[in-house]
Amino acid sequence: MMTSFPSQILRLAQRRFRYLSKPSADHPAPRKMKVTIKDRATGTILAETTDPNQVLSFEGNWYFAPDAVNQSVLKLTTDTYTCGYKGTCNWITFDDGAHLTPHVAWVYPAPKAGYENIAGRYGFYAGARLTTIEERE
Repeated sequence: MMTSFPSQILRLAQRRFRYLSKPSADHPAPRKMKVTIKDRATGTILAETTDPNQVLSFEGNWYFAPDAVNQSVLKLTTDTYTCGYKGTCNWITFDDGAHLTPHVAWVYPAPKAGYENIAGRYGFYAGARLTTIEERE
């Protein structure tokens, strides 16, 4: 029996979610680590956590729970991006009153089926990018 294309994508997406928490027989408990995302220009912490329930890694990006994000300097914009798989996200701009950096993060408020795990989380590029820097301990 042939599987439909959307079903294949859904299964692939579910396999690609790599949690930093929720141990099971196949995925032992992770070692605790600290993940920090900073604005490159100012060094301001944008997101930080040592709680594995507050962050997940997906498609090479970090997705932080809102509680782990410095929302006082991150502003939701009306700028959007539409991914054919995940749906439409809103871009987030860094604004500390003195410095403005657009598109440092993104949020999928209502992602498509199979991507519910990133709903409402703040996505950041992993590693060092033009606007952000990742640190891990």
